[in-house]
Amino acid sequence: MLKRLLKILKKKQEELLTETLKKIDIVICTALIPGKKAPLIIKENMIEVMQSGSVIYDLAAIQGGNSAFTEIDKIIEKNGVKIMGDRNILNKLPTSSSNLYAKNVFNFVLNLYDKENKKININLEDEIILKTKVN
Repeated sequence: MLKRLLKILKKKQEELLTETLKKIDIVICTALIPGKKAPLIIKENMIEVMQSGSVIYDLAAIQGGNSAFTEIDKIIEKNGVKIMGDRNILNKLPTSSSNLYAKNVFNFVLNLYDKENKKININLEDEIILKTKVN
């Protein structure tokens, strides 16, 4: 009974993912299980329904990939969808992540500053401030 329910659940998940993939342009796959082959999440039939020009960036390429057709250090194109599997992405992320975070913090703080009056101005009606304030 449990196996049957799990099979139904997995089928529903795949159907939902297939419908979602029809609507999006970029997919970043990250599912890894230490010491094991990466789980195949995006199957061939799912790639077929994606829009031409879409990109799948598979961070799990080194362990087999989460997407059908993923190959290490290659860009594979299927039905106009590019599937990228970089071997060494994790070594590239810290620098990029730090730069992106610094830019986000800078822009957030800049949003608190009134350039004309040259002073801090916290506009509590600003969407960003409203969504990030702690009560």
